[in-house]
Amino acid sequence: MKSIVVFCGSSEGTNSQYAEKAYQLGETFANKEIQLVYGGAKIGIMGKVAEGVLSNGGKAIGVIPQFLKKKEVVHESLTELIVTQNMHERKLKMHDLSDGILMLPGGFGTLEEFFEMLTWAQLGLHQYPIGILNINGFYDSLLKMMGDMVDEGFVKHEHINTILVDDNIEKLLEKMQKYQPLPTPKWINKEQL
Repeated sequence: MKSIVVFCGSSEGTNSQYAEKAYQLGETFANKEIQLVYGGAKIGIMGKVAEGVLSNGGKAIGVIPQFLKKKEVVHESLTELIVTQNMHERKLKMHDLSDGILMLPGGFGTLEEFFEMLTWAQLGLHQYPIGILNINGFYDSLLKMMGDMVDEGFVKHEHINTILVDDNIEKLLEKMQKYQPLPTPKWINKEQL
C-alpha cells in the first residue's frame, strides 16, 4: 500500500488517546512512506493524523468540498489540497487517490464515509483492504452490531470478514498489507473496477 485514505473525526473526542494514536498513525505512515489522503482539516483527530505525517517528512493530501472549506479550518501546510464541488465528488476522489481505507474514531460523517467504501467493496467496485483502528474499544458496539447483521441474515459472513480490526497500528497495517480480496462478484463487469 502506497496511499491510504483515513476517515476520522473533526473533533478530538473526550479521550486523549484518540489524538495521541492519530498522531502516531501519521508518524507511522511517514516512516513507512505511506501517503495520507484525508478530509483536509487541521482540527480534530483529522488534524493530528496530518500533523503526524507532515512533522515526520511524509506526504498528506487533503480533499475538501468547497462549502466545507469555508466553514472548517483547512490545513495550510499539506503536500496537496484538492477542493471538490460536493461530498460525493470528495469521496470518489479520496477513493481514487488511495489503495487502502482506514477508520479511526469519529462521528456520523466518519461512519458514512466508511460504510460507503465498505458497500463499494461488497459490490466489487474496489478490492482495497479496509481497516478499523479500534482505539480504546471505540468501535466495539459497532462491531457487535455488524455481527448481529450477519446473524440476522442481512450481511454475508465473508463480507464482514473483509473488515480488518486492531487496536495496534503496526498489527493493523500488517493485516492490511497481507489482505487477500474476495473474488469479484459474477454480476460485476471487471472493466467497472
